Amino acid sequence: MEYTLVLGASPNPRRFSYKAVKSLVRHNYPVVAVGFRPGMIGDIEILTGKPPLKNIHTIALYLGPERQKDMYDYILDLNPRRIIFNPGTENDELMEKARSQGIETVINCALIMLNTGNY
Repeated sequence: MEYTLVLGASPNPRRFSYKAVKSLVRHNYPVVAVGFRPGMIGDIEILTGKPPLKNIHTIALYLGPERQKDMYDYILDLNPRRIIFNPGTENDELMEKARSQGIETVINCALIMLNTGNY
């Protein structure tokens, strides 16, 4: 089974990362949530730090470019097939690094992609 990693997950229901986790579950996509604060999004535990993960198909980014810098190696070492740069997370440097490793980069909103059947 392959997973979507929501990176920058928040237990705050007003945050888009929270809504993304809920939408992924609703659309039957296996999901892992990693954030800066522990918590829960429904039945999904928010992991913290840089937990070792396997079988990550997609990373949906909810971290601004400055916060991404400390995560470059972690993100790339997960070897996802795709990274979705949600609005406000666009980062040319990380996109270039990902593409050089054969990782697809998408600038889009994961919520809209899910709701329109384009995920």
